[in-house]
Amino acid sequence: MTIHQKLRGVTLADIPPYIPNGNECQLFEMAWVRQLPLLLKGPTGCGKTRFVSHMATRLGLPLTTVSCHDDLAAADLTGRYLLKGGDTVWVDGPLTKSVREGGICYLDEVVEARKDVAVVLHPLTDDRRILPLERTGEQLEAPPGFMLVVSYNPGYQNMLKALKPSTKQRFLSIEFDFLPKAQEIAVVAVESGLDEARVAPLVELAAKLRRLKGHDIEEGVSTRLLVYCACLIDSGMPVRDAVRAAIIEPLTDDADVKLALTEVAHSVIV
Repeated sequence: MTIHQKLRGVTLADIPPYIPNGNECQLFEMAWVRQLPLLLKGPTGCGKTRFVSHMATRLGLPLTTVSCHDDLAAADLTGRYLLKGGDTVWVDGPLTKSVREGGICYLDEVVEARKDVAVVLHPLTDDRRILPLERTGEQLEAPPGFMLVVSYNPGYQNMLKALKPSTKQRFLSIEFDFLPKAQEIAVVAVESGLDEARVAPLVELAAKLRRLKGHDIEEGVSTRLLVYCACLIDSGMPVRDAVRAAIIEPLTDDADVKLALTEVAHSVIV
C-alpha cells in the first residue's frame, strides 16, 4: 500500500499542525515504507511528540504512545499474566498490541526505561522484525504496517542513562532542535491565539535563556512553555506574571536562579 493510498480519507483538518524544519517528514515516510525503525533526538518540548502525532495522522496509522520512566520494565511493554475472575489470562502490553495490529508504537524518552527494555527492542529493530514473548512461547512477526519510533533528549541524560551505541545504530535518526525565530513565533501565535508582535519578545527571551542551559538551568525554555505563556497573556494575564508562571518557575526551584532569570526576563519583556 502506498503513502497516497493511506492518505485517502484524511483531510488537512484532521492532521495535527506541524511546521517542518527540514526533510524530516520525507524521511519519516521513507522509514515507514521501508519498515525501518526511527530515533528522534532533541531537547524537551521542541516538537518531537507533535511530529510523531502529525505523521501518524498523515499516514493514516494508529498511534500508541508510551511515556518511559524509571520503573518501566520490558513486561510493561510486552504484557503479563493477570488474574481475571479467578482465571489467569495473558494481557498484551502496548508494544505487543501494536505489533499484532500494526501502526506506530512511540516510546517517548526511551532511555529513561529499565535496561531490559533495550533487549526486547533489539529483535524488532533489525531484519528479523520479531517480538519474542518468552512467557507465552510466541514469536510475533511485525506486519508491514508496524513502525517503531523512539525518542530521547541526549543533552539531558547523564552517562548512566545514555543510549548505548549498539542500540542507537539500530535506528535511522533525526535530530530536532528549536525552530528558527520566525517559525517559532508563527507556531506559538497559532497555538495560543496571541498575535505575532506580542509573541516575538517571548521567543527572544527564550533564546536568551536557552543559552544558559548547563549553567544556571538544566533545560532551556521549551516551545511548549512559550505556548503556555502566550495562552495566559492572551487570556488577559499581565505579561510579567505569565512569564513567571509559565517560564521562570518551571525552569528552577532555586531562589537565586529565579531572581537572575527574572532580571533577564525584565530586560527583554517591557
